Amino acid sequence: MSSKHKTTGVLILLLLLNTVNLPAQGLQFSGYARSYTGLLINDANEFSILQNTFNLNIEDSRGNVAFKVNPYIYHYANEDLIIGLREAYLDIYFDNMDLRLGKQQIIWGKADGVFITDIISPKDLSEFLLRDFEEIRMGITALKANYYIGNSGLELVWAPAFTATQLAEETSLWGRSPEFESPIPGVSPTLSYDYSQKVVPASLENSETFAKFSAVSSFIDYEFMGGYVYDDDPTMHVKVDMSVDDNGTPQPKLTLTPQHHRLSLMGGSTSMDIMGYVVRSEIAYYSGKNFQANERFQVGTMVMTLPAGLEEKDYLHYLVGLDFSLGSTKVSTQFIQEYIVDYDESIVQEEASNMATFLINRMFLNDLLTVQLFSYYDIVNEDALVRPTVAYDLADGFEILAGANIFLPGIKNDYLAYFGYYDENDMLYLKLRYSF
Repeated sequence: MSSKHKTTGVLILLLLLNTVNLPAQGLQFSGYARSYTGLLINDANEFSILQNTFNLNIEDSRGNVAFKVNPYIYHYANEDLIIGLREAYLDIYFDNMDLRLGKQQIIWGKADGVFITDIISPKDLSEFLLRDFEEIRMGITALKANYYIGNSGLELVWAPAFTATQLAEETSLWGRSPEFESPIPGVSPTLSYDYSQKVVPASLENSETFAKFSAVSSFIDYEFMGGYVYDDDPTMHVKVDMSVDDNGTPQPKLTLTPQHHRLSLMGGSTSMDIMGYVVRSEIAYYSGKNFQANERFQVGTMVMTLPAGLEEKDYLHYLVGLDFSLGSTKVSTQFIQEYIVDYDESIVQEEASNMATFLINRMFLNDLLTVQLFSYYDIVNEDALVRPTVAYDLADGFEILAGANIFLPGIKNDYLAYFGYYDENDMLYLKLRYSF
C-alpha cells in the first residue's frame, strides 16, 4: 500500500472512530458488516476470495442542505486493508431545483446487469461482474443539477476529472491478458507496455458533461440523454517491431499503449406497463469509438497479419426487456445487442454482438427465504455466466446468502470471449451480512 493510500486510510479511520462522538440529533447511520468466502470448484479447492467488509453511511440534513458520507473498508486475507470513500457529497435544495456537489454514484437507464446509458459512474471490474452493483459502480467527483417541471425533469452533470474503469490486475483471478496469435508457427510475440498515455490529466478541457431529460406519465416513463465523455475502457495502441534473429526468423515485438479517447453519445430509455407486463427499452448511439483492427505486415517475402491497427467507427448499443410475475415468482429477461456501424472486415470484434439475460426470483416462508437465478448468455459465442443464489433472513438485519458463479464455455474461449475466458473460475460462495 502506497504512503498516499495509507494516509487516506488513516484519515477515514479517524472519521469512523470519531462518529461515535458526534451529536446524535439529526445524524443517521446505516450500513453493513459482511463476511464473504468463495471457493473454486477445482481439484485444488482453492479459495477464490476471503473478504471482510464494513460499509457505513453517515447522513444529515438541516433546512435546505444535507450531506452523505459513505466510507468503506475491505479486508482480504493476508493483505492490507483497502479503505476508501464511495460517496461524499453535499446537497442543496431549492423550490424547483437541487444541487449535489462531491463524490457520488449516478445511475441512469432501465437496464438490469448491463450498462448502456448508465455510463457516468465508471465500473470497478477488479472482481469481474461478481460484486454487488452498488460496489461495481464507482463514485466520481461531479456537480449534478436537477430542475423539476411537473412530472418531468432536467438533469445536468459536470465531471471535472475523468475516472477510468478499474480493471483486474493481470495476475489476479480475474485478470485478462491481451492475446496475439503469431503468424509464425512456434514464435510468440513479445509484449511490453507503455503507460505514459493512460492517465487523462484533470483540466477544464478534459472534463465530461452529461444531460438527461426524463418524464413520467400514467402510460410510460422515458428518458433522453446525451454526453461528451471519455471512453471508460482504454483503447490499446499497438506498435509492431519486426526484428529478425540470426537465423532470419522474424521476431514480433509489440508495444501496447493504453489510451482513453473522446466519445460523444446520445440515447434514451423507456418503461411501459401493459396489462401487468413491464416492457423496457434502452439505446445509446456512440460516435467515434476506436476498435482493434488487423493490419498486414511484410517482412522479406513473408506477409503477416496482427491486430495492430485501429478503426474509428460509430456503434449502437441497445436492449429490450420484459418483466412480469407468475404468482409470487418474478421473471425478467433482456435482449442486448452491440452493433458496429459501417463495419470493416479488418475489425477484430464481430459486427454484431448479441447477449441475453434471464432472471427468476421467488420468495418463500413469509418472504424470509429468497431463491434467485440470474444468467448472462452470449448468443454469438454461446458462453454464459449462471448465478444461482439462496438467501435467508435469519434475524432482523442478519442475512445468510449462498450462491455459485458458473462460467459455461462457448465456441471460443480466448481473450475475446467475455464469459468463457473464465471457464476455470467456477466457484461456490457464502456471504453473512448484518445490516443496521
